[in-house]
Order: sequence, then C-alpha cells, then structure tokens
Amino acid sequence: MNKRALAILAAIGAGTIYGINHTVAKGLMPVYIEPFGFILLRVSGAAILFWLISFWGPKEKVATSDWPRLFGCSVLGMCINMLFFFKGLSLTTPINSSVITTITPIIVLVLAAILIKERITWLKTLGIITGLAGALGLIFFSSDQVQNAPNIPLGNLLVLVNATSYGLYLILVKPLTSKYHPFTLMKWLFLMAVIINLPFTLGEFTEVEWSALPTEAILGMSFVVFGTTFLTYLLNVYALRQLTASTISAFVYLQPLIAIAYAVSTGADSLNMLKIIGALLVFAGVYMVTRKPKPVT
Repeated sequence: MNKRALAILAAIGAGTIYGINHTVAKGLMPVYIEPFGFILLRVSGAAILFWLISFWGPKEKVATSDWPRLFGCSVLGMCINMLFFFKGLSLTTPINSSVITTITPIIVLVLAAILIKERITWLKTLGIITGLAGALGLIFFSSDQVQNAPNIPLGNLLVLVNATSYGLYLILVKPLTSKYHPFTLMKWLFLMAVIINLPFTLGEFTEVEWSALPTEAILGMSFVVFGTTFLTYLLNVYALRQLTASTISAFVYLQPLIAIAYAVSTGADSLNMLKIIGALLVFAGVYMVTRKPKPVT
C-alpha cells in the first residue's frame, strides 16, 4: 500500500474516532467531569503518551525560528480548539456538534485564501455561503435546551469557534509536518498545551471525585485520552505529511455520519427536521468547496 493510501486511511480512522467521541465525551459531562477539567486530563494524558513513544522516534532539535509557529499551533489546536469544543459539547447535542464541526473545510478554504492567497471560485463561494447557512441555522434556530443540553445555541456557537481554530491549526502545522517527525511535533505541542491550559482547567480537574468513578466513566475517559486525543492527533499529523490541509479537513464530514449513527443507536440523541436540513446544507457546502474543477479541454 502506498503512502497516500495509508494517509487517507489515517484520516478516515481519525474521523471515525472523532464521530464516536461526540457521544462518548458528552455522556461524561458534567456528571463525572466538567468540560475544562476534561481538557487537562486530555492534554496531560496525551503529553505523557507522546513523550513515552518519542524515545522510539528520531532525536530532532526544533529550529529556533519554528518555536513561534509551534506555540501558535499548540494554542489553536490543543487549547482554544479543545476548550471551546468540550464546553460547547456540554451545552449542545452530539448531532448538532458533529454537524457544525463539518464546516471546518469551508473555514480552511477561507483562511487559505487569506493567508496563502488561494483562489476562490464562484462555486466555492456558493459552497461557503450554503455551508455557513446550515451551521448558523443550527445555532440560531435550535431549541434553547433539551435534556443534558442546557444551552444549545451557545453550545453550537462555541463548536463553530472550535472548528475555526482547528482549521487554522491545520494550515499552520502543515509546514512543520514536512520538517519534523510526528512524535517530535506532538510531544512539544502537547507539553506546551498542558502549561497553557493549566490556569483555565485546574479548578475543574481537582473537583473530580476520582476514587468514586464507575468503570464506564473510566473507560470513557480512557477512550477520549487515548483515542480522541493521542491517536487522532497522531493519525492526522501523519496524514498531513502526504495530504493537503484542505484535503484532511474534508474528512471531517465523516464525523456526523458516524456521530448520528452512534448517537441514535445508543439513544443519546435524536433526529429532527432542523438537524436534517442543517446537515444537508453543510454537506452541500462542503461538497461545493472541496469539488475539483474539471480540466479545460
């Protein structure tokens, strides 16, 4: 199997794990752990795992000129991205969060046009408007609350901020993936994330009654730390070595397909017409943005 095929499989694997995570993480908050406390558990656990496996990787020194970009990637990909997503997920439903997350490819395209002057066609412009309409529809017209989703519009808005932050992270980290081994990148990104997140997350982390956690909560947290954090970031940074940031971001719309199937099958969420219409608009927008123009003959 060639490297591009492996990269595509890595991106599919990451998208599948993220899709399941919408329901798994939602079920743990706030019963067993609050959102920000969960983030400290995520980044600390992943940092330990990445430093452990880094001993089997190459010994690389990060260039002085790359530290500012590395710091920015940590802030966007492991701090703002995670904090806003988990806080938003605690306020909204798994299906809403997974649908809004799929706007990431559109955000990547807009940011790429601004930062690296990538050309935006009329079809892509229409896709941006369509996808944004679907996401904003879910934000502004959802019910204010349902069981275990106390503020759906605010939660949806926070997930949109998360998608924007993650899109910018993909663009900024791409040049680093060609210079450094994935183990090198991840160990430093997550170590910085632990330090940056600590003031915002320590309070909720210390409130967790660790000795009273049931087995299902421990298993769920383990899935989020090892699967959703350690494994997905490793898979995505590996995939970025072969694929563009916009291509990686397009795999994000596997998430609602997995998330909807998993959430409905476990009874954690349900479908309604607003969610269906919002999802169709987002999918249509993503399709138009990621569709390659036919070559001129």
